[in-house]
Amino acid sequence: MNHFNPDSALWQAATIVIPLVFAIVFHEVSHGYVAKLLGDPTASERRRLSLNPLRHVDPVGTLLVPGFLWLTTHTAFGWAKPVPVDARRLRNPRRDMMFVAAAGPGSNIVLALAGAAALGLLARVVGQGEPGIGALFLRDNLGNFIAINLFLALFNMLPIPPFDGSHIVEGLLPEGAARTYASLRRLGFALILILLFGVPMIFPRFDLIGMTVLPPFNWLFGHFLEIAQSMSGTSIA
Repeated sequence: MNHFNPDSALWQAATIVIPLVFAIVFHEVSHGYVAKLLGDPTASERRRLSLNPLRHVDPVGTLLVPGFLWLTTHTAFGWAKPVPVDARRLRNPRRDMMFVAAAGPGSNIVLALAGAAALGLLARVVGQGEPGIGALFLRDNLGNFIAINLFLALFNMLPIPPFDGSHIVEGLLPEGAARTYASLRRLGFALILILLFGVPMIFPRFDLIGMTVLPPFNWLFGHFLEIAQSMSGTSIA
């Protein structure tokens, strides 16, 4: 019996974990790289500007939790070991932290675009013939790579501490309001869990992801598939 085919659990897991690890690692390294460009070499000093997944992967937050959520709900809430950023070492901390925060989601958008181009080129190479097992595996990885990167970019832009979007909001607020807003960060992931799971238990119609992330995700994903389609010269199955 072939345990590695498009219908197997092993196939599904592999085509989720591989793009997910790439997406999260690039996201974290982008934070550290932009911080270094803006005056804070902390991540570089601690050898975290590496694309080696072992330096960034949190087994629970990077693999188990997001993998389970993607398989069951097609959402990708997860985390890696945060790349250290010391805002005090940035040349303009309030402004530069916005750029550092935006670098993560920005890298995911760029990766999704690269994935769409690669998917289109793969379809062009395969043509109308029957794709082999390798081409099918690469196709499914690329499709998930596009989706996961887009979802992570949009999800992380939510203005909820400690997400990247909260650092951008903090930089835009007046200093007094920014300090008050930043104080929410100590609640950390407890706030996220309350919004994602606690509130819906009391108010079942409350769906934070459905209201905020999925509409732009669906719109963007459709357009990125159009990019792949335009490059392929054939249909994207």
